[in-house]
Amino acid sequence: MTLVEHLSELRRRVIISVVAFSVLATVAFVVYGHILSFLEGPYCRVAHPCQLYVTGPLDGLSLRIEIAAYGGAFLALPVVLWEMWRFITPGLKANEKRYAIPFLLSSIILFCLGAALAFLIFPHALQWLQSIGGPTLKEIYNPQRYLGLILALMAIFGIAFEFPVVLVSLELAGVVSPRTLSSWRRWAIFLIVLFAAIITPSSDPFSMTALAVPLYVFYEMSIVIGRILKR
Repeated sequence: MTLVEHLSELRRRVIISVVAFSVLATVAFVVYGHILSFLEGPYCRVAHPCQLYVTGPLDGLSLRIEIAAYGGAFLALPVVLWEMWRFITPGLKANEKRYAIPFLLSSIILFCLGAALAFLIFPHALQWLQSIGGPTLKEIYNPQRYLGLILALMAIFGIAFEFPVVLVSLELAGVVSPRTLSSWRRWAIFLIVLFAAIITPSSDPFSMTALAVPLYVFYEMSIVIGRILKR
C-alpha cells in the first residue's frame, strides 16, 4: 500500500471508531439512571441515605453528559481495539501475530480485573476517608467529585494491572531477563509500594494495599512466565 492508501485506511478505521463511540455514548445518555445507580453502589454501602447533591442548575446536565462520554468510551473500547487490530495486522509477521493476540486479550482482561478490584474496595476507602475527619463532620458529596474519584481509581487500577504485560514484553524483547528481575526483587517491592502510595488518588491504606499486593504478585508471575517463554 502507498502512503495515501495507508492514510485512507486509517481514516476509515478512525471514522468507524468515532461512529461507534457516538452511538454508544447516546445509549449511555439514555440509560444514564442505571449507570449512575451502579456507580453509586459503593457509596450506598456506607451511607444511608446515599444521596449526591448538586449545587447549580446545570450540574445535572453536565453530569449526564459526562457519564454518557465515559460510558460511550468504555462500551466502544472493543470496537476501537478491533479497528486498531485490523489496521495493524497486515504489517505483522506470522510469529508477531501469534504473540499479539494473547497480549491483546490479556491486556483487556487485566484492565477489567483492575477496574473491578477498585470498584470492590472503594466502599472501604470511603469508610476510611469519612472516619479520618472525625465524627463531627457531615458528608455531603458532589456527584462530579465523587464520580471523578471512583472513575479515576478504576482507571488507575486498570492501567496498573497492565504491569505484567509490560514486563513479559520486555523479557521477550531481551531488554530484561528473568534472572535480572529476580535480582531486583527487593528494589521492586520498595518501588511498587512507593508507586501505589503516590498513584492512588484516594490516598487510603486499603486502596494502596489492594494495588501494591497484586502488582508484586504480577512481578513474580512475570518472572515465571519469562522463564517458561525463554525455554
